[in-house]
Amino acid sequence: MTMETFVLGCGGSMPLPRRHLTSVLLRREGDLFLFDCGEGTQVSLRRLNLRWKKINAIFISHTHADHVTGLPGMLMLSSQVDREDPLYVIGPPRIAEYIDANRKTLEMHINYRIIVQEIEDPSVPQTVFSGPGYRVRSFPLSHSRTCVGYSFVEDPRPGVFDPAAAQELGVPRGPMWSVLQRGEDVQLEDGRRVQPSQVLGPARKGRKISYVTDTLPLESISEEVAGSDFLFCEGMFSDEHTETAREKRHMTSRQAGKLARQAGGVKNMGLLHYSPRYTDHDLNILLDQAREEFPMTVLTRDRHTYTIPYEE
Repeated sequence: MTMETFVLGCGGSMPLPRRHLTSVLLRREGDLFLFDCGEGTQVSLRRLNLRWKKINAIFISHTHADHVTGLPGMLMLSSQVDREDPLYVIGPPRIAEYIDANRKTLEMHINYRIIVQEIEDPSVPQTVFSGPGYRVRSFPLSHSRTCVGYSFVEDPRPGVFDPAAAQELGVPRGPMWSVLQRGEDVQLEDGRRVQPSQVLGPARKGRKISYVTDTLPLESISEEVAGSDFLFCEGMFSDEHTETAREKRHMTSRQAGKLARQAGGVKNMGLLHYSPRYTDHDLNILLDQAREEFPMTVLTRDRHTYTIPYEE
């Protein structure tokens, strides 16, 4: 089952000619999940030829403009592509108010169900969405407005199938092997039942993607993103502007690197939500400072794609 992430926008505060505002799309087979929806999200979707009508859910971190200005257009766009499935929009308090105000003021023609779910108590880590084989958790961040991060977590996978053990137990090669590999018991012709634990190795870790932006560094964040195959994390400022970051309740790229290192088990981190004060060339300053703390860091750019493999 393939999993890919697409950076639709990596900028913070204001859009730049080659830097849309923050938005990340996760594709897991045929399902799409959008994290934030800054200005320019539709442009990147179009340029990447992604099928936006397949988006299952949109997860909003907070209601500052640079994270939601692309949302009204996305909602109207979906009504033009014969969407049949409902669209879930999940976020902290006031996201429903924002959507309702836009629908009323813009007199949106919406021909599908929009299900808005506000996280009642964003200060408590919790599962806010789930589907076959996965769940999405929210966890509190510390910004100037109520803000949450998210982790997309797959269920553990069954262990590696042992054909020799199956044959020794008398399980005939064929459909029964597939049933056992799915984690289900099978019954043999002689009445004996064979359980998956008899032919499968230890359960294997599913994949995990975490998304963190607009926050002061908190120890609790490290706990939530631990074990992420890929962590998207804001690195808005360089060391030179550490005090500005603190005043605006953001992170420096070095603080993002420390967070990833302290979390444990994070394989890769992609910086995003850059301050517009940094030119594309200046972003290397942010990268260098983050890598001093966490070497497996990359600079995300608009329309960069990352494939997330299984851990073998």
